[in-house]
Amino acid sequence: MNLKLRLTVLSFLQFFVWGAWLTTLGTYGFAYKQWSGAEFGAVFSTLGIASVFMPALMGIVADKWVNAEKLYGILHLLYGGTLFLLAKTDDPTTFFWILLVGMCFYMPTLALSNSISYKLLKDQNYDVVKVFPPIRVWGTIGFIVAMWITNIFSDSRSFSGFGIEVGTGLADFFNNSLNANQFYIAGIVAVFLGVYAFFLPRVPPPRLISKDATFAQKLGIDAFKLFADKKMALFFIFSMFLGAALQLTNMYGDTYLKDFGNVAAYAESAVVKYSTMIISISQISETLFILAIPFFLKRFGIKNVMLISMGAWVLRFGFFAYGAPAGFGIVLIILSNIIYGMAFDFFNISGSLFVETSTSSKIRSSAQGVFMMMTNGFGAILGSSVSGVVISEFFTDGAGNKDWHHIWLYFAIYALIVAVLFAVLFKHKHNPHEIPETVH
Repeated sequence: MNLKLRLTVLSFLQFFVWGAWLTTLGTYGFAYKQWSGAEFGAVFSTLGIASVFMPALMGIVADKWVNAEKLYGILHLLYGGTLFLLAKTDDPTTFFWILLVGMCFYMPTLALSNSISYKLLKDQNYDVVKVFPPIRVWGTIGFIVAMWITNIFSDSRSFSGFGIEVGTGLADFFNNSLNANQFYIAGIVAVFLGVYAFFLPRVPPPRLISKDATFAQKLGIDAFKLFADKKMALFFIFSMFLGAALQLTNMYGDTYLKDFGNVAAYAESAVVKYSTMIISISQISETLFILAIPFFLKRFGIKNVMLISMGAWVLRFGFFAYGAPAGFGIVLIILSNIIYGMAFDFFNISGSLFVETSTSSKIRSSAQGVFMMMTNGFGAILGSSVSGVVISEFFTDGAGNKDWHHIWLYFAIYALIVAVLFAVLFKHKHNPHEIPETVH
C-alpha cells in the first residue's frame, strides 16, 4: 500500500469514529435516554473543554518524547475504550465524565493526524498543498458515511419503501441514533484505527532535549511563545472567533430546521422530516471545496483564502436567516449548507497549512495543537456559552419559541465584523512561489 493510500485510510477512519455519534448524540440523550436538558446539556461542552489543553499537550509529547504515530495509535485505543463504556452508561453525570475523558483522547488526534500526514508526505518530497487536500477529503467522506449509517436507518419505517418487514431486533440495531449501537460502531473502528496507526511509517520527535535547553523547552511549552509574534497571535485570536462560528452552526443547525415543524404549514415538509439529511449536505459540500483549496491557495494566498472563508460564514448564517421549507426559502437553506463547505474547509485547512509553513519544525506538532486549542477549545466554549445566553435572553419568548430569523441575522453580522477586522489587522503578503517552496 503506497503512502498516499495509507494516509487516505487514516483520514477516512479519523472522522468516521467521530461522525458515527456526534450528530446523533442529542437524540440519544434526550429521546432515547429521556434525560432532561439540565442533566444532559453539559455533555456538549466536553469537546470544548478537552480542546483547551489536550491537543497542545499531546503536541508537546509528540514534539519531545514519543513517535507521533505511536501516540496517535494509543490515543485511539483509549478513545475506543471510552466509547464502549458510554454504551453501558445509564447515569447522565457519569456519561458526561466518560465522554469528557473520551474527548481528551480524541481531540488531540485531529491535530496529530495533520502533523503525521504533513511529515510523511514531505519526507517523500510530495507537494503538501497539492497532495494533502485530496487525502483530507476522505475524512469528510468518512464522517458522512458514519453519519448516514447512524441516521439513514434510524427508523425501522425506512425499510417500508422496499416492502421489507423488519423484526424488532434488527430494527433496534439499525435504530442507531436512538440506542447505544452508535458507540459500539465508533468504538470498534477506533480500536482498529489505533492498531492501524502502529503500522504507519515512523514519525519520531524532531529533537531530543539538550542539557542547555531552557525551562520552557524542557516542559515543551515553547510553542506558546508564538503568541509573542503579532501575526501569529492575531491568527490564533481569529481562529478562536471562527471556532465560535463553527460551534454556532453545529449547535443550532438541525434544531433550526426541526423548529419549522411548529409551523402548521411546514410540519410535514421534507426539511422537517429529513433535517439531518439536509444538514449532511454541509459535509458533502466539504468534499468539493477541499479539492479546490490548492487552486485557491496558489492563486489568492493564505490570507485571502481565510478571508473568503469568513465571507462564506456571513452567507451561511444570512441564508439561514431568510430560509424556509417552501418556495425560494428552501433554495436558501440548500445554499447555506453548500456554502458551509467553503466556510469550514477554507479556514481550517488553510489555517493548518499556515501553521505548518510559519513555524519551526521543532514545534510544529505543538503549534498545530495550539491551533486546535483556539478553534475547537476556546472558540467552541465561546460560541456555546455566549450564544446560549444571548439566544435565551433576547431571542426566546415565554413559550420557548426562538426567533430564528434574527438569531441567524445577528450571527451573520458577527461573522461580517470578524471578516472586516481580519482583513484590516492581519498582514500577510501573498507570494505565489511561497507555498510550494515552503512545504517541500
